Amino acid sequence: MKSNYKALSELIEKVDERNADGAITELIGVSIDKCFIKSVANTNGTDLSKYKIIRKNEFAVSLMQVSRDSKIPIARLEDYDVAIMSPAYPIFRVKDTSVVLPEYLEMWFKRPEFDREAAFIAVGGVRGSMPWEEFAKMKLPVPPMDKQKNIVKAYKTITDRIALKQKINDNLEATAQAYFDNLFFSCDDTDCTLADIALVNPSRPLSKGVEARCFDMSTLPTSGCIPNGDTTKPYNGGVRFINGDTLIARITPCLENGKAAYINILNEGEVAFGSTEYIVFASKDDIPSCFYYFLIRNSKFVTFALQFMNGSSGRQRVSGEELASFPLMIPSKEKLAAFNKVGKLVLEQMKEATEEIQFLKQFQETITATLSSN
Repeated sequence: MKSNYKALSELIEKVDERNADGAITELIGVSIDKCFIKSVANTNGTDLSKYKIIRKNEFAVSLMQVSRDSKIPIARLEDYDVAIMSPAYPIFRVKDTSVVLPEYLEMWFKRPEFDREAAFIAVGGVRGSMPWEEFAKMKLPVPPMDKQKNIVKAYKTITDRIALKQKINDNLEATAQAYFDNLFFSCDDTDCTLADIALVNPSRPLSKGVEARCFDMSTLPTSGCIPNGDTTKPYNGGVRFINGDTLIARITPCLENGKAAYINILNEGEVAFGSTEYIVFASKDDIPSCFYYFLIRNSKFVTFALQFMNGSSGRQRVSGEELASFPLMIPSKEKLAAFNKVGKLVLEQMKEATEEIQFLKQFQETITATLSSN
């Protein structure tokens, strides 16, 4: 063990500050993606005085089910000055920021090696949890402060670039969506259904056993249009698709969360496949393919889709036939041509920005991977 390694217990201290007067109502949690998320829990009638307070630059961690998830949900608070969390979360802070920077510590927690070590330590079987005492024993290298600052600065430069590109993507899509909604949904009149103007789950040539790219449910974004990540493996069933196809998840909670994608990242003539829980929409009668992606992001379509969810609790889904019954006006050639100029360009620009984001994230991973050598 290198001499600059220190146990977490030397660097951090637990915080147990309670919301005694109930004054703080911003309730958050930590996701498995190591970021804070707003809680959707109904807190009406809940005694918030028992909840823990977390302040800016403090950390929260979930040490439950570490073995099962092979990941520790852990994050540093940046977006709020103060919030509250469930009493189940251990909250901690850096003891001395002249010894270790909170930002540097956060980078260490994001390393895959950190998660693997934690999963190995965790006890309790498949749903193994990690006692706080074991978590506090984990060690990490603590380089001199000037080196920490340089590492954090490099990482933050990339993070800021990613945020900028993501904001550009979000603005592009929002602008195109507003234009789409105004063109095609400015009135409530209808004279057709989606089935009349779209191919639903069209047949794509891909034989069993043929190696192809697979995009599973985790690759579909909840905002934006480009799936992130894929594997190549023999086709053994699932929905097949090509460039220009629009995918939408049909199962809860993926549909509610907005998991969908526009496919424009395959090679010419390439057929890929994915989950059986996808519905595919493709062009019919020369309607531009971009039309269908912005259609499934339209709020009226989303509301329509959700009313058809059926099945047992937690496994509800909607069928392609039900989604294809969505009523709308047959789009005119003039409006389609006008929107295609915008939608096609926006989707291409979003693709380019997303590719850069993915490259930058790989660069971030490279930086965090080298921390143990510092």
